[in-house]
Amino acid sequence: MNTTPQGSIQAGSTDDRIEKSDAEWKRELTPEQYRVLRKHGTERAGTSPLNNEKRAGTYKCAACGLPLFSSDTKFESGTGWPSFWQPLDNAIGTSTDRSFFMTRTEVHCRRCGGHLGHVFDDGPQPTGLRYCMNGVALKFKPK
Repeated sequence: MNTTPQGSIQAGSTDDRIEKSDAEWKRELTPEQYRVLRKHGTERAGTSPLNNEKRAGTYKCAACGLPLFSSDTKFESGTGWPSFWQPLDNAIGTSTDRSFFMTRTEVHCRRCGGHLGHVFDDGPQPTGLRYCMNGVALKFKPK
């Protein structure tokens, strides 16, 4: 797997980082958003209305509003989660996730650190990557 997916955080790009206390995040997010974005949870497959979103627009972090993905890179992966083949530049960060007896690449918001999902190397060209995102961690803004 490509361990530095396109769009991953670059050194020195955190000057607009948002840091809040756990209590602040709990007040600002829904219980499900908090569980996914702040506690690294996963929503149940097939439950996000964003799976069926077909309009042109931008997918933003539900916690801080940072633009993360363009609708131009969204594709139907058949997994039950919104999937993209490339993030926007300087939008995400990645880290190694060793939970559940496996090693995966976790994707988080570059600005607030919110857990978004994971990236896998079984996506379509041109990147070959599948950014499998929790819909509850995203907000869609139509063009």
